[in-house]
Amino acid sequence: MPSVLVGEVKAGSKITKDVITPLGGILFNKGKILLPRDVEILEAFLVGQVEIEGVQGEANSDTVKKNAKQTSLKAGAIINESMLIKSNSPLHDEYDKMITIIRNSYRSVSAASLPIFELRSQLESLISHLKDYHVLKFSPRTLKDEDYNYHNAVLSALTSYKIAQWCGYPQKDWMQIAFAGLLHDIGNAKVDSSLLHKPESLNSAEIEEVRRHTTYGYQLLRNVTAINEGVRLTALQHHEKVDGSGYPLKLEGSQIHFYAKVVAVADIFHAMTLERAYRKAQSPYLVLEQIMTESFGKLDPVVVQTFIQKSTDLFNGTRIRLSDGRHGEIIFTDRANPTRPMIKVEGTIVNLMLERDLYIQEIIA
Repeated sequence: MPSVLVGEVKAGSKITKDVITPLGGILFNKGKILLPRDVEILEAFLVGQVEIEGVQGEANSDTVKKNAKQTSLKAGAIINESMLIKSNSPLHDEYDKMITIIRNSYRSVSAASLPIFELRSQLESLISHLKDYHVLKFSPRTLKDEDYNYHNAVLSALTSYKIAQWCGYPQKDWMQIAFAGLLHDIGNAKVDSSLLHKPESLNSAEIEEVRRHTTYGYQLLRNVTAINEGVRLTALQHHEKVDGSGYPLKLEGSQIHFYAKVVAVADIFHAMTLERAYRKAQSPYLVLEQIMTESFGKLDPVVVQTFIQKSTDLFNGTRIRLSDGRHGEIIFTDRANPTRPMIKVEGTIVNLMLERDLYIQEIIA
């Protein structure tokens, strides 16, 4: 099968070999059909080449859709007891309300103005429970694949608010940065949904249309009150890269609004750690390592370092599940290597700095 430069890969291509990051993690599995957003993820993580079937490959779109549906049903039938315990909280109640409002907003924004005051009121209610939100621990009660954009929006809002606090940005910006996270992908509401989920290859015109969600977003927010220009610019700029390789304007460094730099990190993190019908959720620790190592020169380094340091600042004794299925607890974290703590497993100390083939799959409690 041909090996293709990521810059030449089109949505709809079928991967014929696992895409492995330099750290050894699997970014995408063999057999996956790339959606438009997946191509952006490959670029964000600086993957050079992938092996794909030719344009006339063997993938059958009906089979892909059928398998994806079966995977989704199978995943929904599995109940994780620890998730049920963690989801019984006022934070989850407010989160679910926020999902409903943002879903309705996406569906109506092309025909009516955004219910910005309703969005703000619910966002404030949600953020009032921010003390109970931990970036690496939180899981939605339910996650349907068709609701992915809405979950990504709400989680990006929460995480962006946290990052703004951690980075020491002025308090007056915290709520606006949360709004930026909530509305960064609102332009997708004007993109033909069949393009966003099309299993076949997109032609150049279709690729350009998908990328226009950034300009569509700015246009939709241009006359909205109660948000500032940083929120609007985030919708436009969240795919810009500090080295000028992003889109739509190929801006560099200081040309990119700092809201957009924050939301870009939150967006990539949640894009990789949310469960999808065609891809299992990635380990949050593995994604942090990928962001740290493979986004060098692409994302704001201060935002990235702050996000990783603060999100992994857990108490010793925190219970976790390793990638090999064993359960243990964190006993020591070296702040120079925050994603690779020492773990006590059945009386034995596992040093993740030395055992590179292992990583933390999930925080249990």
